[in-house]
Amino acid sequence: MSSIQNVAILGATGSIGRSTLDVIARHPDRFRAFALTAHTQAGELFDLAVRHRPRFVVLGDEAQARDLRGWLAAAGSAVEVLAGAEALAAVAAHPEVDAVMAAIVGAAGLAPTLAAARAAKKVLLANKEALVMAAPIFMAAVREAAATLLPIDSEHNAIFQCLTQGSGGSLAARGVRRIVLTGSGGPFRSRPLAELASVTPDQACAHPTWNMGRKISVDSATMMNKALEIIEAAWLFGARPDEIEVLVHPQSVVHSMVAYADGSVIAQLGNPDMRTPIAQALAHPERIEAGVSALDLARIGALTFEAPDFARFRALALAYEVLAAGGTAPAVFNAANEVAVTAFLARDLAFSRITDIIEATLARVPAGPVRSLDDVLAADRAARAAAREAFGRALSPTI
Repeated sequence: MSSIQNVAILGATGSIGRSTLDVIARHPDRFRAFALTAHTQAGELFDLAVRHRPRFVVLGDEAQARDLRGWLAAAGSAVEVLAGAEALAAVAAHPEVDAVMAAIVGAAGLAPTLAAARAAKKVLLANKEALVMAAPIFMAAVREAAATLLPIDSEHNAIFQCLTQGSGGSLAARGVRRIVLTGSGGPFRSRPLAELASVTPDQACAHPTWNMGRKISVDSATMMNKALEIIEAAWLFGARPDEIEVLVHPQSVVHSMVAYADGSVIAQLGNPDMRTPIAQALAHPERIEAGVSALDLARIGALTFEAPDFARFRALALAYEVLAAGGTAPAVFNAANEVAVTAFLARDLAFSRITDIIEATLARVPAGPVRSLDDVLAADRAARAAAREAFGRALSPTI
């Protein structure tokens, strides 16, 4: 590895991607943005390419890639423009890449993240779906290639920092009683359930403490993000379902905790800014400045916690059921949510029906074994079809 780490950012135009670029720009002597990718945001990717001068940029659409090549040529830029899923996987596994920020939201991020793991990269995992959909395959790839896996979700990154007794074996063997995932509860934590049917996408995306993309913001409002994190935590830390607890923490200051057998509880605190876990993972095992303001506990004054209402946040209960079912059940869970959230953001589905669609899909699509990536992708397709059918309208098959 060279003294300067080359970083490929999958999903560069999203909130995680932009935060990663901000941290990288603060440390030009340590990191270089080597490859930037986006799905269709050619204009945004052009601006980032001019500013950060990567070697490669990748778009999902060839027509937009042609436009971007023209714009960059006119700007005198030598950045190489690629397009398509194969190019996405290629930059993730490029021989000159040291670290890959896997920040593509949804199932689309699975294949390039898996390619990075198989190429023995330092994988900074912000894409939940790699573990939720295909954990047996993904974790096997990490082990077999001896890739380095560092979680970027603020909760899992916090747990990673709080686990002090090595990285192998069961939690019990490491003196851990349980891990505690915290979540803000989103913008509707105390809103009467009867009013949730009228919630608009803009209201659901107005997160009280975090600045996130629209899909993730909706997941926070339903606590589906925490449901997916339960599944992730089981695989990342070798935790049984009964060793994973969720607490609602509206201030979003305590990002997660680890409770030990001796009664100690170690927590990781910080202002709600994704640059903190990004900087921690990029520099691990060192610490670097991230541009995040210091935590002022005196100003905050009080930190509160409460048990989640499983009747309000039904996705949490479903996550434990899905984790127990195993196999392709998590892939079905994730796909149904993606369909439902897309429909809600398009104003085709009431907010209160998102979890209904997920439950109906899980009932219609039985879990099967995960022997290969094809099993996962087949379950994903079946779940999307079942979710559209459960919705009861002719939704686009691309959802």
